[in-house]
Amino acid sequence: MTTSSSERGVSLGMPELPAPAYPDDVRARLETDAREIIARYPDSRSALLPLLHLVQAEEGHVTRTGMRFCADVLGLTTAEVTAVATFYSMYRRRPSGDYQVGVCTNTLCAVMGGDAIFEELQEHLGVGNGETTGDGKVTLEHIECNAACDFAPVVMVNWEFFDNQTPASAKELVDDLRAGRPVTPTRGARMCTFKETARILAGFPDEREGAVESGGSAGPASLIGLKLAKGEASPARVVHPRGEAARTGAPHEPSPTEHLSSHDAPQDTSASDPAHPAGPTAEEGE
Repeated sequence: MTTSSSERGVSLGMPELPAPAYPDDVRARLETDAREIIARYPDSRSALLPLLHLVQAEEGHVTRTGMRFCADVLGLTTAEVTAVATFYSMYRRRPSGDYQVGVCTNTLCAVMGGDAIFEELQEHLGVGNGETTGDGKVTLEHIECNAACDFAPVVMVNWEFFDNQTPASAKELVDDLRAGRPVTPTRGARMCTFKETARILAGFPDEREGAVESGGSAGPASLIGLKLAKGEASPARVVHPRGEAARTGAPHEPSPTEHLSSHDAPQDTSASDPAHPAGPTAEEGE
């Protein structure tokens, strides 16, 4: 059995018609916001990224109408705008939920339970990767590293962190979101919808009460490198490989520049050990 090109979502007919314009009142409001955004940049085309967030805040995803609007106000072609909108995953190309729930399934989060969380949320919500619940509340997706490995496994909702999650806590989280109960991230202000998040990312003030004061921060393990570089951290403790006998004598107190683990300590190589110099590189087969 074969499928037609239309069933596969492939059009072989006439080119797609130009995108419809926004209604006059919507366009007038968006043009006012767009002028404010464009005025921040010496080159107007540099405003494209925040403008895409602006139109995403209007409809919940970047539509053909939104891309046409961006092209018109910046003097770009729709092809130029489409190239950018399709490059960045933060711009949604189809309708999605009020809450974008992303489960980190990169290496550390995965082995700490991220894979299990993602599998259980799919079953609990009845959706697959990139799909939205029937009530339009939650879109579920697996995402790559969130740079919060010291809090693994991490779930993000509209780019806000929910740290140290378990399958049970993640299911409770999505249930609260769907029920409209107040939800506050581990770090940051209470949740807002994806449209509201998109407007904030466009560069407009976050008007939630206490949002600015509720900032988050990276954890100690993430910040140790910065503190070492600035000389602010206490001396590091060298951890020896598992099974190695403890060394006798007074414990070594390394300087802040030394490695945190002997696993990472520099090893003698042919380039660094004069007693074992590297010989000439042999040709293949010699």
